[in-house]
Amino acid sequence: MPTSRQPSASPPANRVDAIVVGTSAGGVDALSHLLPTLPRDFRPALLVVVHIPRDRPSLLVDVFSPRCALSVHEAADKQPIQPGTLYFAPPDSHLLVVDRDAHGPSLALSADAPVHFSRPSIDVLFESAAAVYGARLGGVLLTGANADGALGLQAVRRRGGVTLVQTPASAKASTMPRAALAAGPVDFVLPLEQMPAVLRAWGEGGAI
Repeated sequence: MPTSRQPSASPPANRVDAIVVGTSAGGVDALSHLLPTLPRDFRPALLVVVHIPRDRPSLLVDVFSPRCALSVHEAADKQPIQPGTLYFAPPDSHLLVVDRDAHGPSLALSADAPVHFSRPSIDVLFESAAAVYGARLGGVLLTGANADGALGLQAVRRRGGVTLVQTPASAKASTMPRAALAAGPVDFVLPLEQMPAVLRAWGEGGAI
């Protein structure tokens, strides 16, 4: 059975250096409640996949830059990952995390086949980030209408990272959170309004 922790629980002992976030239907609204709450001194990098049409330019940077204290970018191939920076996956490209050299993790884009009919795929991002960051990674899955991200979230947990899923009842589309809970245990299952405190605690490495 999936497990859940309440906001009074403690985050992982190790510092979280990066947080991966995946969402689909209803995701822009969910992110609009979550991302602007993060302070300018938030330390982890945030890597976000939103399922958007492949044949349209993404407006996510334009939408979120004025609302967020963090620096907001559309991810670029071979771009070094900087702390306290928010990266959105571009349309029609998988976003991955790679560790090419001693300078630390960087981003990679791929045109490989869609996963769960999606490119970018949440699973692809989560699994690659888990392989690089291990226990220093947080994984967050929000509202969505398919099962993308469920296996990726379990990959985060197997590598020692910490996981957070939006409660299905609070999601605009509950399929994605329900699939994540069916796939295996998660660390936190919370409504959207309780998530910012958890993310801030991950970044601070202290108790919530």
